[in-house]
Order: sequence, then C-alpha cells, then structure tokens
Amino acid sequence: MTGQRRGTAIAMTDSERDTFLRTQPVCRVATLGAGGDPHVSALWFVWDGTALWLNSLVRSQRWTDLERDRRIGVIVDDGGGDFVRLRGVELRGEVEVVGETPRKGAPVDELREPERLFADKYADGRDFPYDGRHAWLRVTAQKVVSWDFSKLRRDR
Repeated sequence: MTGQRRGTAIAMTDSERDTFLRTQPVCRVATLGAGGDPHVSALWFVWDGTALWLNSLVRSQRWTDLERDRRIGVIVDDGGGDFVRLRGVELRGEVEVVGETPRKGAPVDELREPERLFADKYADGRDFPYDGRHAWLRVTAQKVVSWDFSKLRRDR
C-alpha cells in the first residue's frame, strides 16, 4: 500500500486514520461500468485495521461492475461547511469476494471479525440476519490518502 506524497501536513496519522475509519457510518464507493463510466454509491462499511469490508447487495450495479473490474475507489469523509473541519480518507485498490454469494450464514473464519464489527457498529452488537441478498467484499487498498484540515489551524 502506498501513502500520499502531497499534503503530508494535513495527513492523518495511522492511529487517527484507524479511529476515523472505525467510527464513520457511511462510505462512498466508486466502480467502473462496462463503458468506463463511473458509478458512485453510498454504503455501510467496517474497517478491521488492514482492510475495508463492504456488505453489498449482489444484485446491484456496484456488484455487476466489480465482477467485471475489481478496481474500486472509496471515500470516507465528514465535516461541515467550515473548511477547517473537513476530514477524510480515500482508498484505492481492488475487491475480493469473501464467503458465500449471497451470504446465507455458512461459517467462514475470515468473516468472523468483519461480521462482529458490523453488528457492533450498526446493530448494537446484535447479529445481523443473513438475508440471502448481500455478500461481503474485502477492499485491499493499494493507495491510501487522508486529510484533516483542522491541522492547518494548529500550524498557525
């Protein structure tokens, strides 16, 4: 995984990035359609410290795009109208399907942690029921860029 070359003054530390990715509720996922047109959608996610996990509908444009081309871009951001409150992380890489497609609940060791994180984050620790419509995608980032514009104010 490569880091950013520019904007290092506003880059998050590894610890800041991990905390940010663990606490933000929604990411925006960009895929490429058959003609190369981008498709962007919002999605719940979890971060396990090394990979971003997406629980995606298998009958979606996003899934169709990723079956054709595994490259993906993901943005996780927050901030209001005040410039110095903008923070975010961009991940670029590839996805891998992990477990059954669609997920029906067969035991999969690799999914134990992401499913626990997902339940903790979105269901107060209660297990999510397997609906037979979603499956897991692991995003392995080849490039990660982050920004926290509040760091500009600290330098003054």
